[in-house]
Amino acid sequence: MHLADLGVAAWLLLVVGAIAVGFAKTAVGGVGALAVVAFAAAVPARNSTGALLPLLLVGDIVAVTVYHRHADRAVLMRLLPGVLPGLLLGVWFLAIADDTVMRRTIGAILLAMTALQLWTRRSAGAQSGPRKSSPAITLAAGGAAGFATMTANAAGPVTTLYLLAAGLPMLEFLGTSAWFYLLVNAAKLPFSASLDLVSGDSLIVDALLVPALGLGVLIGLATVRRIDQAQFERAALVLSGLGAAALLL
Repeated sequence: MHLADLGVAAWLLLVVGAIAVGFAKTAVGGVGALAVVAFAAAVPARNSTGALLPLLLVGDIVAVTVYHRHADRAVLMRLLPGVLPGLLLGVWFLAIADDTVMRRTIGAILLAMTALQLWTRRSAGAQSGPRKSSPAITLAAGGAAGFATMTANAAGPVTTLYLLAAGLPMLEFLGTSAWFYLLVNAAKLPFSASLDLVSGDSLIVDALLVPALGLGVLIGLATVRRIDQAQFERAALVLSGLGAAALLL
């Protein structure tokens, strides 16, 4: 990605993507998939993954600063072990798949997971409160998150579905996901650098987009103060599904 190649339309998409990152990190994580789509539309899809990663890390640091006290460490520690195999599988997939196959495969998987979660929640009826998933489901969720985030920065729908299934209240959801994304995105950075997906030009673009991310953070914080748990869960599921569907286009 070269700065000189970015036109006005590309910059507008990148700004929208940066605002979406800030909002997703502090409010409804499903919006993060819209940032993935915006960056992939502004620059080549393969390069967009590396261009977006440093900006995500900035958002992660902000989110951890705001919500770190609310993290459910038990849920976090159960989810993390499956991530590394997923990251390694994602590195291999990046090496063999073209951009179209990569986006559509991930989108199809995440859309199916969203539909499954909606069905599960409907079947559960009035059941509420903390729910512990089986080790197999937890391992699969961690692996899927690692794979999706390595290939397309698209772990949001996977972790959203898992954390909602765990029955976490809104603030615990935000705190747990903040730590999860910070650790996972930091782990991704060496892999992305080794694949030449992070460049000097992309880092300059990210630095220029930090104010837009800050605007998204402010909007997100204002939103969290105005919505309740039920609204939060509905928004998270709907936006996760829309983001997954967008990856199919």
